[in-house]
Amino acid sequence: MSKRSHRSVPALGAGAGAERPTVTVCRGCCCGTPRIPGLDHAAQLRDLRKTVGGAATVRGTDCLDACGRANVVVIQPSATGRRAGARPVWLGLVNDRDAVVDIVAWAASGGPGVTDPPGTLGLYAFSPSRRVRTELDE
Repeated sequence: MSKRSHRSVPALGAGAGAERPTVTVCRGCCCGTPRIPGLDHAAQLRDLRKTVGGAATVRGTDCLDACGRANVVVIQPSATGRRAGARPVWLGLVNDRDAVVDIVAWAASGGPGVTDPPGTLGLYAFSPSRRVRTELDE
């Protein structure tokens, strides 16, 4: 159930002007919780930050309201990617190490609009509801 009306979620476009992509990791009501057994959520975020280095900004955020697809990660394009027409890419069910490795590789190579994603990331991609996109001011 959506808790959107009860709390404010930062706009995903906040870092869009940067010359590097931004990787936003949901850590709200379902993502980052025991709902996904066998996954060390803190380690997942720590690994993303450590392995992506300075190639991208990695941040955690509150609920992105796509709970049925926990864990959710959004890769926002750099300014260069935006100029090329790229939009944020939403990935769901990011619950294994291979997905994190592919996310890091894509962000390090420039992200949306700069390079194509590794083929397997297409399996995780989804489009959030129009309401969520509107509320997040994409």
